[in-house]
Amino acid sequence: MFRTGCEAPLRHAHAWQEDRARNTLLLMPAWQAGRYTGVKIVHVAPGHAPAVHAAYLLSDAASGAPLALLDGGALTDRRTAAASVLAARYLARPESRRLMLLGSGKVAHALAQAYRTAFPIESISVWSREAANAERLAARLRAEGHPAQAVADPDPAEADIISSATLSHAPLIPGATVRPGTHVDLVGAFRADMRESDAALLARATLVVDTRAGALAEAGDVVQAIAEGAFGPEHVAAELADLCRGVHPGRRDPGEVTVFKSVGWAGEDLAAAIQAYEGSLAEAGRE
Repeated sequence: MFRTGCEAPLRHAHAWQEDRARNTLLLMPAWQAGRYTGVKIVHVAPGHAPAVHAAYLLSDAASGAPLALLDGGALTDRRTAAASVLAARYLARPESRRLMLLGSGKVAHALAQAYRTAFPIESISVWSREAANAERLAARLRAEGHPAQAVADPDPAEADIISSATLSHAPLIPGATVRPGTHVDLVGAFRADMRESDAALLARATLVVDTRAGALAEAGDVVQAIAEGAFGPEHVAAELADLCRGVHPGRRDPGEVTVFKSVGWAGEDLAAAIQAYEGSLAEAGRE
């Protein structure tokens, strides 16, 4: 989907106060003429666990007939992790063995699973503001055969790949603490008022985003760093599609610090829904 493209307008975002927290409703449509249309409806409620609920409707583009209603949460978790690891294939060192996870939710779980399929990961450190949540995720990963352990104080200098999936409003990853050669995957801050990294990290890195339009409008890490004068919009080196199409080479030097910042692209959801739907038809045909 990143190579061929689809129509995917910038998502609608609507927010309101609920129980002293800011809840968000996201609407994410995408379509390919002559094939499929799809729309994801997402509710994000930071004061609750789980914080995210979503549903995805896939329809026939010609007739508009609904074809499938999918669990939007499972779809989002998996497509988010898939996009992160797709970017990492271009941006992280192939020999990366140490993964650090910031966050302990379902997306963090999916990220750990996905990175283990693509890199020779030998250790996974898990951090969360709630130590019990970090230990819970680490225990689940260990039960699945992954080399995970919870940590009280994450040290970015000990990681080859840092993947952050939180709802933080303050930087968690200081640029000065990141070693040369590290790849940083920023997943969580999907609003302009959220942030997982400081401007120093993005300024020293080769910065790639899922889409420029989304990142420059919604990615708090990028938007706030630009507002602080750390760099301008031209500092964004590429979109993920540029990597997939060979327009940008990705990592060029073993000592390069790379950052992939995603806010979510509706084309990813459409691709995942199509794969699930067509896969279910194929499975039914075999039965």
